[in-house]
Parts: sequence; C-alpha cells; structure tokens
Amino acid sequence: MAEFVDSFETLSQVGSAVTIFGSARATRSDPCYKAAVELGRELAKNDFAVITGGGPGIMEAANRGAYENGGVSVGCNIKLPFEQKPNKYLHTDITIDYFFVRKEMMMKYSYAFICMPGGFGTMDEFFETLTLIQTKSITQFPIILFGKEYYKELADQMAEMVTQLTINPEDLQLVLITDSVDEAMEHIRTYIQGNYKVMPRRRLWWLLERR
Repeated sequence: MAEFVDSFETLSQVGSAVTIFGSARATRSDPCYKAAVELGRELAKNDFAVITGGGPGIMEAANRGAYENGGVSVGCNIKLPFEQKPNKYLHTDITIDYFFVRKEMMMKYSYAFICMPGGFGTMDEFFETLTLIQTKSITQFPIILFGKEYYKELADQMAEMVTQLTINPEDLQLVLITDSVDEAMEHIRTYIQGNYKVMPRRRLWWLLERR
C-alpha cells in the first residue's frame, strides 16, 4: 500500500506520457536500442513524457532519447535478486518491490504503449496491457509492437487464436505491428487527436527540480 501511495504521488506530476517496454539486455550497438532512442526523441518533441522500467538496454535508450531532447524521462525500477540499477537518463525514478505495483504505475499514466523486442518481462507487460484493453478494463489506448521480424511468430500465433475462436477478429486491430518510428508516432497522434481536445500539460519544472 505504501508503494502505491508513494508512486501515485510521484507519477501524478508527470502529465501526458507514453510507456515503452523492452529488453534490458539490448546493447548500445543494437538497432533496437537506436530505434528506442529515436522513439524517445520523437515523443519528447510531441510533448509526451517517456516512462520505462528505468533499467538498461531498451529502457535506457528510450529514456535517453527523451532526456537528451528536452523531454521528461521517468523510470519505474524494480528490485531484483540481481541488482538492476536505474539508468543515468532519468529526471525522476522510483524503485518498487512488487512487479504488480510497477506495472500499474507504468499503465496508469500512459496514453499509449510501445513494446520493443524483449523477453518474458516484456511479454508479460504486453499481454497484461492488451488484456486490459481487450476487456475494456482500461481505455482503448494504442498498443504497438515495434519490430515486424521479431514479432512475426507472435503475430502468427495471434492470428491462429482467431482461427481457433479464442479471440475475436477485431481484437487483432488493437495492436499495430511496425518497424517505423514515423508510423508509430502517427498512430499515437491520430488516437490523441481523435479522443482528446486538450492534452494535459506535463509539469516539467517539478521533474527538473529532481535532476
């Protein structure tokens, strides 16, 4: 309960945000790392804060893109048996003991979700977010799988779910699969413009005080 209260108090100041999920193991030479930096930069240009899990790899890359381009960069770090240190591209970060609290924080303040290539953790975050959207437990925010080749077999499996009648055909429309930063950003902008007359302003001054 204390983690929820403290996290709500901190992240309620962020304003409009997009969450980026992805592997902690991506190196700086990885094309996915470079794409995540570009996504972070473009989100910052569009006045979105960037929220990640606050660690290395894809998380660092997305935070870096926002941090180095005038955006707000936020990390929701998790305590693990092997220590995961917050990356250096954060204006503010919180460290959480429980995965379910962390996922709630990464979902609650976001207008869209981008899943870069990742492992079990990324899949957990993707499917939990998708399930909440599918069941209308949260608003039908955009959810993007970034990496057509990486997610090809997952896309095929979701199509098979339709064939086997375990999901509805329209459920596939909840997910955009792309390799294009421009397409991902246009998808997010189209949703925002169609559903919100005024974007909430993020409180940049509050975050910068904590650098």
